[in-house]
Amino acid sequence: MSMFVKTANGFVVSSLCALMIAGPGTPAWAAGSRDPMTAQKARTRPLNQQEKALHALNRLTFGPRPGDEAAVEKIGFDAWLERQLHPEMIDDSAFEQRMDSFPAMKLSQEELSRRFPSPQLIRAMSKRDVGSMPSDPELHAVYADAEAAYDENQKRVAAGLQTIGAPPANGQDPGMQAQDPNAQKMDGQSMQAETPARVTGKNGTKTKDKFAETPMAADEVNAVLAMPADARMQKLLAMSPQQMLAFREGLRPQDRARLMIGLLPAQIEVVAAMQGPARVVGAETLETRLLRDVYSERQLQAVMTDFWLNHFNVYVRKNQNEAYYLPDYERKVVLPHALGNFENLLIATAQSPAMLVYLDNWESVGPDSAFAQQAAAIKKARPDGQGAQRLPEGVNENYARELMELHTLGVNGGYTQKDVQEVAKVFTGWTIDKPYQPGGGEPIFDPTRHEAGDKVVLGHVIKSNGQKEGLEVLHLLATSPATAKFISTKLAIRFVSDDPSPRLIDQMSSTFLKTNGDIKSVLRTMFHSPEFWAPATYRAKVKTPLEFMVSALRASNAEVRNPLTLVQALDKLGMPIYGMQTPNGYSWKKDEWVSSNALVGRMNFALVLSGGRVPGTATNWPALLGANAGADVAMAPTAATETQLEGLILGEPAAERTRDTVLQQFNNPTAQQMAEKNFNQRSASDPEMAGMSGAGMNQAAAINQAAAPNGPSLVRTRGTRGFGQAQNQPETPLDTMAGLLMGSPDFQRR
Repeated sequence: MSMFVKTANGFVVSSLCALMIAGPGTPAWAAGSRDPMTAQKARTRPLNQQEKALHALNRLTFGPRPGDEAAVEKIGFDAWLERQLHPEMIDDSAFEQRMDSFPAMKLSQEELSRRFPSPQLIRAMSKRDVGSMPSDPELHAVYADAEAAYDENQKRVAAGLQTIGAPPANGQDPGMQAQDPNAQKMDGQSMQAETPARVTGKNGTKTKDKFAETPMAADEVNAVLAMPADARMQKLLAMSPQQMLAFREGLRPQDRARLMIGLLPAQIEVVAAMQGPARVVGAETLETRLLRDVYSERQLQAVMTDFWLNHFNVYVRKNQNEAYYLPDYERKVVLPHALGNFENLLIATAQSPAMLVYLDNWESVGPDSAFAQQAAAIKKARPDGQGAQRLPEGVNENYARELMELHTLGVNGGYTQKDVQEVAKVFTGWTIDKPYQPGGGEPIFDPTRHEAGDKVVLGHVIKSNGQKEGLEVLHLLATSPATAKFISTKLAIRFVSDDPSPRLIDQMSSTFLKTNGDIKSVLRTMFHSPEFWAPATYRAKVKTPLEFMVSALRASNAEVRNPLTLVQALDKLGMPIYGMQTPNGYSWKKDEWVSSNALVGRMNFALVLSGGRVPGTATNWPALLGANAGADVAMAPTAATETQLEGLILGEPAAERTRDTVLQQFNNPTAQQMAEKNFNQRSASDPEMAGMSGAGMNQAAAINQAAAPNGPSLVRTRGTRGFGQAQNQPETPLDTMAGLLMGSPDFQRR
């Protein structure tokens, strides 16, 4: 336990040590286990009806909410499963209403890139030096401020000064370094002056006036804040970048929420985009994915969407355009096919700009193609020309290799390096159109880049046929027995066991092949198998950090008004959304997630969440316990209260050792404060996190406040728990009691 001492306060350490001595969870946990998350003795008693309902909810959803177990028991597992397998039968309007707060995420990819210009576009605009800005007032403001930020950063770099916004990283252009939404501070302080000002003339052309350094006077700032919402928005749009900078510098932290009150979500996005359009896109992409997992009633679809997004992994920081492709990747590529046909899903991912960019296929060019010949002529004529140096050349094998190794056949699927080379030639010409222009980035097939001629893949001759060659190869791979086995194995590991039985995999593979890759049918085979319901599988899977966080939010019935703080917390737990750089995705096995540091981090987060100390997320344990809990339950919970919490959080009685530890530790008066301090330490010590601004967080907070203007304020006020900064938040023993249960190894298993 020495590692605990270095990473957490004594309370969390002592609590975890106590919980792990005998090992919480089922009675199978043995005393003295070096790995507290590993059962030492397999359970043999069959599951009763209540346990079956809990087992289904823990495996097929992101965790039960209060009342879910009873609902499954009432209609029966089979009926409940069929509803989940047909999400169109489930009313998800409440979740969709939440999504109304993120209008940018409903835009087409073309419109998204036009309204929120990418860093590359802004760089290109600046290099042109003169020209016209968009005539639309909102777009004009966004483009002008974003370009001004780029120019100022270029000047600062040349002068050896620190840049505004994100610091330089990875050797990228310092003035346009991609903003990582995960890495923004959790303090929500974002309306500070971080975008420099640049004046644009009244006719919309660019000028080179100096930047303002003097904050706007307090009375002028207050006059803007006092305006009705529409008038305030028009005032902001009328400001030059210079005036906007002065306004931001004069805006007090406590007035930042006032700025957004009454504005529509789309207007709030515009105000946030004035500080950095790429950050708005990146932050909302991550936030909305997390909110779907927490709130969608179509839980199996959400779980399978998460599974396929991990299977067909892409990395948000591949380049500065990747975040712009991810909303469509989730919403139009993966989500509609998550419970459909595997071949259709495979084709959709192959044609997705997100995948084409991530695995570099968009730059793959056949060596004998017309494009290659033209590029060779240009380079010969102007070998030192800047345009010639940027021309893509040669076949890129990245997608071909991962398509077979990670997407279909598996590493032992029977393909050779020669197959990789041939498949790479097949997919030359699969690219994207005008990636750095407004409205660009659409997938296309460019015949001038395609390598013509027959290819041989896995012993099959692929006749020269342009784009149809790729579709033929995808069909060949999607219908392969090796693919059926590989996909079935990954599904069984996610839903059944880290080491699924060969018999189960064979049954699932057989269904896969008989149904031509019908995902619903494969899932039915798995969910109705004896292996899925075997006693030894009950609570035998360790939750990933995402599963842990979302299940905690669901179990606590938390109200999330600012999801970006949770996105950042997930980064600290070790599983940032779209944050796996390598194409293999995150592991579904416990070995990746069980460590001393990881368990301490989970305990700290559980205490922070249960005490309403996650800015923008509220919990209300007395309300969950109900009227019978008593008026003083928050400050004086009893053993009976703890038992009731076990039912709410775990769905069943806790292990005796867990219960004893919780009852011994819940009265610690500083537990939540210390947990919050330790959980937030990384933001101060991690160079990436320390350098980021909070624009995205302000965007999230403002959008959610605007969506519920009469709801709890996102700035902490007395009597409001969980919305805003949690400084000086009073402790309650009930919060600590709930946090200990959510942080215990009992809750870590599903």
